[in-house]
Amino acid sequence: MIVMAHMLIDYIFDPACPWCFIGKRRLDMALAMRPGLTPKISRRPFLLNQDIPPEGIDRTAHLIRTFGGEARARRVHDAVFEIGQSLGIDFNFAEIRRLPNSMNAHRLIRFAERRGKAEEMIEAVFTGYFTDAVDIGDIGVLTGIGENIGLSGSALGSYLKSDEDVDFIHEENIRVHRLGVNGVPSFIFNENAVISGAQEPRVLARVMDAAAAAANSID
Repeated sequence: MIVMAHMLIDYIFDPACPWCFIGKRRLDMALAMRPGLTPKISRRPFLLNQDIPPEGIDRTAHLIRTFGGEARARRVHDAVFEIGQSLGIDFNFAEIRRLPNSMNAHRLIRFAERRGKAEEMIEAVFTGYFTDAVDIGDIGVLTGIGENIGLSGSALGSYLKSDEDVDFIHEENIRVHRLGVNGVPSFIFNENAVISGAQEPRVLARVMDAAAAAANSID
């Protein structure tokens, strides 16, 4: 029998990735399936499109280049939309105009994390981009998202206009790549069980069980 206790969970993500939003919701569901587990979640940044300029790029043109045509991109969106609906996510792909450089969105989440609001902020950033179709590469937009969850707009604005934590985000991105993570979302349980992709909750729960069993055997 697996004794569930504390577990370290690394959630590796990019806020401009729809599958990362899905993966977060599925992780939440997996944790609900294991009520005896006390997780300590580290939210680790991954720069999925780090070569995008600070002002972002046209999202539709990018998707057409990536998927080889508008029709194929639409089919992918339709599939993601259906999965999102099952998780309470109303993806609004038709209204999203820009694909952002996600550096400042990651920094916003780090700013919130220091104030005990990381979970709330991640949800707000995902919802802002994928449901409200706002540009999460824009500092003014990000400041507004922060204010909406109770952060100081002036402090946040000053932070985002500085270079604070830019090196940290780059270093974290390098670290997760060195761990063998080449795509997101990815999850690491107890620093050894790694799984990539927006897996179903039951799959994530089973990986948690395996990680817990491995930890118990060591103990």
